[in-house]
Amino acid sequence: MANKKISKMIKEISVFFPFYNEEANIKKTVMKAKKVLEKVASKWEILMINDGSSDDTLKIARQLAKSDKRLKVVNHKTNKGYGEALKSGFYNAKYTWVTTVDGDGQFDFSEITKLWKKTERADIVIGYRIERQDPFVRKVFGRGWTMLANILLGINVRDVDCAFKLVKREVIENISHLESTRGGMISPELLAKAKKQGYIIKQVGVHHYPRDVGHQTGADIKVIYKSFKDLLKLWQQLR
Repeated sequence: MANKKISKMIKEISVFFPFYNEEANIKKTVMKAKKVLEKVASKWEILMINDGSSDDTLKIARQLAKSDKRLKVVNHKTNKGYGEALKSGFYNAKYTWVTTVDGDGQFDFSEITKLWKKTERADIVIGYRIERQDPFVRKVFGRGWTMLANILLGINVRDVDCAFKLVKREVIENISHLESTRGGMISPELLAKAKKQGYIIKQVGVHHYPRDVGHQTGADIKVIYKSFKDLLKLWQQLR
């Protein structure tokens, strides 16, 4: 008897990882995602967004891309920042659904299936971190940031800056072009503009793990101040 072909859960999906000086993480992160996608998706691609890294991140990304045409490099010659890396991912993705995950290994990509199960009734599915594994200051800032975004933008989410998201490409194409350059602003802007257009947003808990190697950015007091200032500007624009 011939083997019955197994139907894969996901028809097609673009996945992108922003990388900045992640030479110690990039290969492990990409290969783990590839292994998952081969099991659950019929058509897929992984975009490696190198944001002007000064280490061997780009070199490793190009080596990976040579091994599989579904692995692709989007390169910023200079460091443009996390927000620009996210925009490069969203606007270079080709499949119906687009997911973004940080490239630092703090998420388990296999949990993409948890997000996918929500897509029948949603246009955007965002994760919220279960037991967030970040320094105390980042966790406090994250709670305040989410609270303020909910109050000003009315998006009503549990974790506005969680980096694990699944977005229908139609949303990216139909809302006005994302303008934020600051990483922490992309998610509030995306969610607020999508909600204003009537798109449905769902949430699901995802596990969050300590970073094994490298270091985090974004907790600088100047960055925090500018992010809050930008959030107020967005609120004024969308009123």
